[in-house]
Amino acid sequence: MHWQSCITEKFRSLLQRHGSELDPHKLEVLLALADSNSEGRICYQDFVNLMSNKRSNSFRQAILQGNRRLCSKALLEETGLSLSQRLIRHVAYETLPREIDRKWYYDSYTCCPPPWFMITITIVEVAFFLYNGVVLDRFVLQVSHPLYLKNALLYHPQLRAQAWRYLTYIFMHAGIEHLGLNVVLQLLVGIPLEMVHGAARISFVYIAGVVAGSLAVSVADMTAPVVGSSGGVYALVSAHLANIVMNWSGMKCQFKLLRMAVALICMSFEFGRAVWLRFHPSAYPPCPHPSFMAHLGGVMVGITLGVIILRNYEQRLQDQTLWWIFLSIYVIFVLFAIFWNIFAYSLLDLKLPPPP
Repeated sequence: MHWQSCITEKFRSLLQRHGSELDPHKLEVLLALADSNSEGRICYQDFVNLMSNKRSNSFRQAILQGNRRLCSKALLEETGLSLSQRLIRHVAYETLPREIDRKWYYDSYTCCPPPWFMITITIVEVAFFLYNGVVLDRFVLQVSHPLYLKNALLYHPQLRAQAWRYLTYIFMHAGIEHLGLNVVLQLLVGIPLEMVHGAARISFVYIAGVVAGSLAVSVADMTAPVVGSSGGVYALVSAHLANIVMNWSGMKCQFKLLRMAVALICMSFEFGRAVWLRFHPSAYPPCPHPSFMAHLGGVMVGITLGVIILRNYEQRLQDQTLWWIFLSIYVIFVLFAIFWNIFAYSLLDLKLPPPP
């Protein structure tokens, strides 16, 4: 053990002597790697991975193992940072539970590309809402307008064969009160998550929540239409909140208990509004108002697929057993819902509202 410590100290002194051009956090990771090795060494591939910002799961575990024995300065304690650096540090502490991951993200983030998915989807949703508001001459409770259901984007049970409606319904909202809360939640939660985990992963969680939401309505609330982006929003927010709870001691975001309470209150308010609207006398009988089941579909995606993605920052998802389990469950549900939509409506002899 003393021999290993001497080798590690020698390696540390060599790095400090010749590492003036290395980022201090990368220098710290090199020391952690060396300290995790029984001979105080790092292999060439690990060094290449570090310099190229690539990390395998074994590489990350080695860093974590070595980092536990090193007394390092927390990212939060660093001073003299610019406004953009403070913003990146804030996002790291908002979303990542491990200090070594926060430092890695802080060093490697370049804002190229920016969080384009959440910004784009929000702009498109607002644009469609404004367009519908002008056409219907109504912005509050648009859903109560007699012509609301004639839009080609929302999901309607009589038109379930039009497959695009299972996705495009997110561009229709019940009113400004519905749109406003969804937009606030998806921007405040979605943009930081996309900055950390990338557009591909966050868009997957969002779209998976959207599809699960419409399919859940088609299975569990078969006579109701569905509108709004709540399926995707609830998938992201549920995944983020579940990740905070599961890594409570490691998450260093400020006022996390208060902020979780506020997020849960906002989600409960929006869900309560949706339940009230669903059972409120319809403006276009016999078709009921839009269903609330999409919210629950989004939550289920968030606490399964979403959590796995958020817990494995920059790790290969295909190496995670739980990823394949939850992905398989999701695919089975989608296939079940497709067959349900093809056969169950006729077998149950269900009386559906007339097409709009």
